[in-house]
Amino acid sequence: MIYRYMKLSDHDAVMALWRSCHGLSLRDADSCQSTKKYLQRNPGLSFVAQDETIIVGTLMAGHDGRRGYIQHLAVTAELRGKGVSDKLVELCLDALKQEGIVKSHVHVLGDNSAGRAFWLNRGWVHRAEIEMYSFINSSNQNA
Repeated sequence: MIYRYMKLSDHDAVMALWRSCHGLSLRDADSCQSTKKYLQRNPGLSFVAQDETIIVGTLMAGHDGRRGYIQHLAVTAELRGKGVSDKLVELCLDALKQEGIVKSHVHVLGDNSAGRAFWLNRGWVHRAEIEMYSFINSSNQNA
């Protein structure tokens, strides 16, 4: 297994993996162009796990200068529970720490019980006192 930085050329394979994962919501913001902007804005913070030539895991991360944000943790079904997710999280958190970011957040869909259990079992704290509100500044509701 090779772990490396995500590249824009990975986009098609990454999208295929994401589409195969229950509990991961895709939006227009996951387009190739938007991913390019994200990777340029957050260099060295997003990773893939590659088994020979196949991408079998992803985790994207970015920050706003104060807090880190983890997105799109995905691993092929046959490799879940084998440490791939843990290694991707470790790589992202280490990269964020090198940027001076020591606190990170992750959004988990309410019906993603496996995702909630994953983060809780690794010491992440559920923040019940925080609610999230979104505003779409476009007529495209899938932005």
